[in-house]
Amino acid sequence: MTAPLFDSYVVVDWSAASRPCLRENSIWLCMVRREHGRLQRVALQNIATRLEARERLLELLTADISAGRSTFAGFDFAFGYPAGFAARLGLEGPAWRATWDLLSEQIQEEGGNKNNRFEIAASLNRRMGSGACHFWGCPGDSREFLSATKQCLYQAPDLPERRITEKSASGTKSVWQLHYNGSVGSQTLMGIPVLRFLRDHQAMAPATRVWPFETGLREPTRQGGGQVVLAEIYPSSVPVSVLDGQVKDEAQVRALAQRFAEWDDDGTLAPLFLGDPALSPEQRRLIENEEGWILAKRSAVTAAVAPVPTMPTRYDYLRDPEAIYRESFARIRAEADLSPLPQALHTLALRLAHAVGDAGILRDLVWSEGAVAAGSAALAAGAPLLVDAAMVKAGIIARRLPRRNKVLCLIGDKRVPALARRLRTTRSAASVELWRPHLAGAIVAIGNAPTALFHLLEMIAAGAPKPALVLGFPVGFVGAAEAKAALAENALGLAFVALAGRRGGSALAAAAVNALAGEEM
Repeated sequence: MTAPLFDSYVVVDWSAASRPCLRENSIWLCMVRREHGRLQRVALQNIATRLEARERLLELLTADISAGRSTFAGFDFAFGYPAGFAARLGLEGPAWRATWDLLSEQIQEEGGNKNNRFEIAASLNRRMGSGACHFWGCPGDSREFLSATKQCLYQAPDLPERRITEKSASGTKSVWQLHYNGSVGSQTLMGIPVLRFLRDHQAMAPATRVWPFETGLREPTRQGGGQVVLAEIYPSSVPVSVLDGQVKDEAQVRALAQRFAEWDDDGTLAPLFLGDPALSPEQRRLIENEEGWILAKRSAVTAAVAPVPTMPTRYDYLRDPEAIYRESFARIRAEADLSPLPQALHTLALRLAHAVGDAGILRDLVWSEGAVAAGSAALAAGAPLLVDAAMVKAGIIARRLPRRNKVLCLIGDKRVPALARRLRTTRSAASVELWRPHLAGAIVAIGNAPTALFHLLEMIAAGAPKPALVLGFPVGFVGAAEAKAALAENALGLAFVALAGRRGGSALAAAAVNALAGEEM
């Protein structure tokens, strides 16, 4: 297997917002780097303005150049326009570069994301002599030379609506569209000046090349010292799972940065730089000189209907349990950002990520100082474990408990139904009443019922004994986030570890106990 082309992989989801914003419709940036043979996420950032993002990119890329690392940087907007655009504007020189220079001169960007993109689009329409065609889409009513809705037919001999790369892919939008859902046109107008800034910056220019304009549709060659390759990407080319409370753009940059690195490792990234083998020589010339090309596995984005596959008789997958375990935690360590967590919490955090198959939950982890030490000491002293659900008890690996600690789940106790009726609460909360004789110095693990956690806090506030540690992982749409927030804000002096928000579950509560018990990883 050949060595990877790159050491670092940056994926940027751009934004054309007119004011600073975070989360939806904002800029997301993810960098993954190969460190000592393993992939590590170096940066995952949500940035409010384009100028801030430009400076952050410059910082990351120049640091890689200085360190002699080769970096792939992918951006989710068009690097060029349909062939003929530069000529229609009367631009001279290489079409792509003349277009980049023009937009960099005319687009005005202020620190608060205020910009003049609609005015520039209108002036470009006027300059092309096309009335309110080709650029379209603007807030409010149409203005001179820029319509609010699509007016142009894009029929020959006029400029086409889509580039060659967009015609080969499903779901892509036209670079002429500036407003409404999927307005890649505005992202392109605001993104190209940033690309030119990075490409021409004195700290980057000698080591930076734009694919395919400066490289051709060819595989990059790995050279000594740091180098940067800027390329156009399409985040939707890779399917992702968006977790509850997560922004799709965040999920996409995380997944795509990781995927580019994995493709580079297995040798399938390099061929993507060659473009589609079916391209004609004329199409390749247009792509390399003016239009650009989306770097993606075409099978993931083509609109063609694939034939129904035959079922294999045997699948290729990892079967050895120990190998699966080792590989699982290697991948978790590569994805997890443990830097905000104290060292004592790392093992527990990794177990939680493993339990749900998602390192992203660790961003919502909350804890009190010394919580892990308090829990470990309680287990070592023989403290009992009080759990709210049978599934939590089932997930605890009893043989690893240091003192054969008792695990008590009292939800099935015959006294609970009558107690729940008397207290006018759930059975889960009522069963917590039966913990009173065991609470002092115990470890509480709640992985199901928010009412159990609320009632525990009420009991302790009223004078019940304090446990050594509360592991708060109730799950649900009603009360779960609120119960865990109450735990995190408690003034009772309770040591705790919890997962903020609605997510949780018995598997997480049990995983936290197993981590405290010293489960091997």
